[in-house]
Amino acid sequence: MEASALGPARRGRRRTRAAGSLLSRAAILLFISAFLVRVPSSVGHLVRLPRSFRLTKDSVKIVGSTSFPVKVYVMLHQKSPHVLCVTQRLRNAELIDPSFQWHGPKGKIVSENHTAQVTSTGSLVFQNFEESMSGIYTCFLEYKPTVEEIVKRLQLKYAIYAYREPHYYYQFTARYHAAPCNSIYNISFEKKLIQILSKLLLDLSCEISLLKSECHHIKMQRAGLQNELFFTFSVSSLDTEKGPKPCTDHNCEPSKRLFKAKNLIERFFNQQVEILGRRAEQLPVIYYIEGTLQMVWINRCFPGYGMNVQKHPKCPECCVICSPGSYNPRDGIHCLQCNSSLVYGAKTCL
Repeated sequence: MEASALGPARRGRRRTRAAGSLLSRAAILLFISAFLVRVPSSVGHLVRLPRSFRLTKDSVKIVGSTSFPVKVYVMLHQKSPHVLCVTQRLRNAELIDPSFQWHGPKGKIVSENHTAQVTSTGSLVFQNFEESMSGIYTCFLEYKPTVEEIVKRLQLKYAIYAYREPHYYYQFTARYHAAPCNSIYNISFEKKLIQILSKLLLDLSCEISLLKSECHHIKMQRAGLQNELFFTFSVSSLDTEKGPKPCTDHNCEPSKRLFKAKNLIERFFNQQVEILGRRAEQLPVIYYIEGTLQMVWINRCFPGYGMNVQKHPKCPECCVICSPGSYNPRDGIHCLQCNSSLVYGAKTCL
């Protein structure tokens, strides 16, 4: 089964590489006819590689502690792991006549609840976790170690947090030798560049966004005064919580598709160098400047969520819902302190 799945995957990768190469070359040839010129052979450098998003947890079943609340992280709108109403010591022990009673932020949890269910063995499971379900959950366990002994009672607390994947993306910068800064050719070039890059990434369900385009006069020591275009653009995944994923294969995860997009863009600029470097004609006005492509991987959290490796070491790269006493009003990385905030996921400090 495993071997049979490799064939189509490899063929798919070969098709993706071939399609990306053809599109890149075709796009560059279009550029050559309109704007570009010969430049030396190189491309930019990757500043920071993307970190694969992984929630670190010991097991899909989480046990409690009598000493401190155990932290549990549940992805927004997903099913939770099983939260067991036992300690690690009691997990594999024989319990006689056990009874379990769960209480959450909204009171007692009954087994008939559609979103938070208590199994016959006392485990708490969420089917579709919402922001409002975040909070402190308490399980009251009663049992007998043996038939002869008296009933023992335990109280186990869990701090359950909603979390989301970060809104991560690549940010690119590149520079081009340009026409005079008030020239219409610069505007035309900018539009063509974004159009070609968008087509290049179409099959990866990634989006190119132009963040900034500026023309500046640059004084060179031996070349005098020249004009340069400074481009800043981002590449992000089109996935949203409201829409379906483009595919279910693990190779189609947003971080992996963004990494493929980064490689295609890097190849695009490399091929500008390789193809245009063989041209002997006079240099056009607009062309890519060697070595100016730079890339950085950026993480951002949605409002109401933040990263905190000290508070959430089990989920270091998760955007965890802001606890009471904190908030995140924008797409920053951290929850900010706010003593008047009394709810989970606060977006304002009131």
